[in-house]
Amino acid sequence: MSMPVFPRKSALPENPNQGIAYQEDKLQKIWFAGGCFWGVEAYFARIYGVAKTSVGYANGKTHNPAYHEIAATGHAETVEVSYDPEKVSLQELVTYFFRIIDPTAVNKQGNDVGTQYRTGIYYQNAADLAVIKKVVAGEQEKYRQPLVVEVLPLQHYYEAEDYHQRYLEKNPGGYCHIDFSLLPQISDKAAKYGKPSPAELKQKLTPMQYNVTQNNATEPLFANEYWNHYERGIYVDVVTGEPLFASTAKYDSGCGWPSFTRPLKPEAIMEKEDYSFGMRRTEVRSRAGDSHLGHVFPDGPPEAGGLRYCINSAALRFIPYEKMEAEGYGEYKHLLE
Repeated sequence: MSMPVFPRKSALPENPNQGIAYQEDKLQKIWFAGGCFWGVEAYFARIYGVAKTSVGYANGKTHNPAYHEIAATGHAETVEVSYDPEKVSLQELVTYFFRIIDPTAVNKQGNDVGTQYRTGIYYQNAADLAVIKKVVAGEQEKYRQPLVVEVLPLQHYYEAEDYHQRYLEKNPGGYCHIDFSLLPQISDKAAKYGKPSPAELKQKLTPMQYNVTQNNATEPLFANEYWNHYERGIYVDVVTGEPLFASTAKYDSGCGWPSFTRPLKPEAIMEKEDYSFGMRRTEVRSRAGDSHLGHVFPDGPPEAGGLRYCINSAALRFIPYEKMEAEGYGEYKHLLE
C-alpha cells in the first residue's frame, strides 16, 4: 500500500448503524471492488442501512488465496455489504459506490496499481443486474471515456485475513484513498424526513392519500390534483416531506397522471419489481417514507433519458417556488432557475 490520497487528521466518521438491531433474514448482499478495501469497507459501513461488512477476495483463479498472492491470482480486493433494503436500496448503494471511485481507471484506484485494485460490482441475485446496469448507464453519461467497472455474477468470495477486517477502526491513522466527506448524510432520510406512525398517518392523510401511499392503490386518471399542473416548484412525499420531483422534469405524457422524466435526487427513489394484476412493472417508492408513488416506464421522451415516472398526485405535496425557502427547501431553488 502506498501513501494515502486523502490523509485523515481526525477519527473516522460516526457509524449511523451502531445500536440498530438488524434482522438477519431481511438482509441482502452485494459486493463492491473499489481499490484498497480498507477504506471502501469503512465507507460502506457508515452508510445508513448497512448492517455489516467484511473484506475479501473475489472472482479470481484460485481458491482461498492469501493477501500476498492476489497480485497474481486475478482476485479483486472486495467488500461484502449486507444491507437492509427497507433502509437503503441497492440503487442507492451502487450510486454511493460511484462517488468514491474513478470508473474509467483500469486496474488502478488512488495510488494503488494492479489487477487486484480493479473496480467491480458483483451480485448473486439475478434481479440485481437490472438495477446495477441502470445506475451504471446513468454514470456513463457523466464521462466521455467508457467506464471499466466490471458488473459480473459473484463466482466466489473469500474473506481476507483478520488483520484486514475493520482495518481503519483498528488503525485510525492507516492508509486510505477514500474521501469520507462523500458519505451520504442520513439526516435527509432518517431524521429530517422521518415517517409518522400508522395512527398519525391516518390523522394526517386523506383516505385517498392513505390508500395510495400505504396500500399501493391508484387514483383515477385525469381526476387528480397535479396531472395538469405546471407551476414552478418541487413535489415532495406527502408522508414525510422528502423532496422527490421538480417541475422542470414534469411533462404532459397524456396518461392522466403527473409524469416526470427524472427524480430530483436519484437516491430518494426506490424501485421494486411489481407483478400485480398479471403485469410486470417497475414500482416507484419513496426512500424515507417507503410510500407507494407509482411506476416508471421506458416510454418517456428520448431526449430526456427515455423514462416516464408516472406518479399518483395523492402521493405528492407541491411546494411553490416562492414558498420553498419558508418551508425549508431553499437549497433546491437553484435547480429551478
